[in-house]
Amino acid sequence: MRRVMLEDMILTKDMPSAAGSRMLAGYVSPFDATVVEKLRESGFEIAGKLPVGEFGIDLVGETCYVGDSAYAAANVLKTDTVMGVIALDVNGAPRRVAAQKDLVCLKPTYGTVSRYGTVAVASSADTVGVLARSAADCGTLFATIATPDARDTTMQARKPVEGRVQRVASLALATDAAVAAKMDAAKEKMCANGIEICEVEAGVIAVARACWNTLLCAELSANLSRFDGIKYGHRSASFVTLEQLYTESRSEGLGLLVKSAILYGSDVLYGENYEKKYQKALRVRRVIAETFRTLFAEYDAVLLPASSKLQYAETDHPFAENLYTAPASLTGLPAVVAGGVQLIGPAFSEERLLEVATRLEEVRR
Repeated sequence: MRRVMLEDMILTKDMPSAAGSRMLAGYVSPFDATVVEKLRESGFEIAGKLPVGEFGIDLVGETCYVGDSAYAAANVLKTDTVMGVIALDVNGAPRRVAAQKDLVCLKPTYGTVSRYGTVAVASSADTVGVLARSAADCGTLFATIATPDARDTTMQARKPVEGRVQRVASLALATDAAVAAKMDAAKEKMCANGIEICEVEAGVIAVARACWNTLLCAELSANLSRFDGIKYGHRSASFVTLEQLYTESRSEGLGLLVKSAILYGSDVLYGENYEKKYQKALRVRRVIAETFRTLFAEYDAVLLPASSKLQYAETDHPFAENLYTAPASLTGLPAVVAGGVQLIGPAFSEERLLEVATRLEEVRR
């Protein structure tokens, strides 16, 4: 089966790309994203586009402007009609979907897959990844799309990490009983396959959430400023002055979560806050990245949940759930979700993580 679906953060010239937002409703790109070109060149059929939460920053797709599209990728994969879904991991939503719906998700190392032709939100972290039913299918699709592209200046020369995962550091993070059971089952499965598990305190990694939320909102507010109702995006019919055009177009075109993120991000970048908040968050990011490098000197991977629970309530907020997904987003490290848990490895260790994922697939609800 060589059919795939694309999430709606990936541009296509023959299908609309709204990024889950009324602001881009009906927009059709004049070109295909690089990943779309690579898939078609390799003989894959693009079976269609899937709705996403607005600009990919919500929990699992619930804020799409056309209505609740939560778990859209999981729903289509359960039909067994496509090999996988190509998704842009902005704020961890694909990983949360995989953890809660017994799927496999690969978020590659930042700069491994071209982002040319994707909707930019958090430019220092946005990563094109794969959702599938199996680690093998994830690996096949990853090998197809992980190729050089001069049009994306953030791409890195890839040197895959060799060897197998032998020692894993398990981070102590609070979850509900169902997720804790998933973690225990994953540890048991890895131990049965000769992998040593060591319990480690999260330490400074636990502050990745606050750091990431600051950087996410700052970068989002800068990237989305182009959607002003003039050159790009929804244009209100109710305006007289230029200021009213900006205000009404954005008020009508954007949802509450995105508006909140823009307001916070604008504040982070304003005046003296730039140094107090944004620059400080960048310094914390470096400390967290160094903490992972220290861990990887002793361990081959880090185990942690991808979500706090297996089913969300209306009161749950993505910026709280970032406790689990922010570490990989913030550092650009690769992460694999399988068996309801998440493994983070050093840069370019995707194949090694997927090899462990083949064993974790057996851990089911």
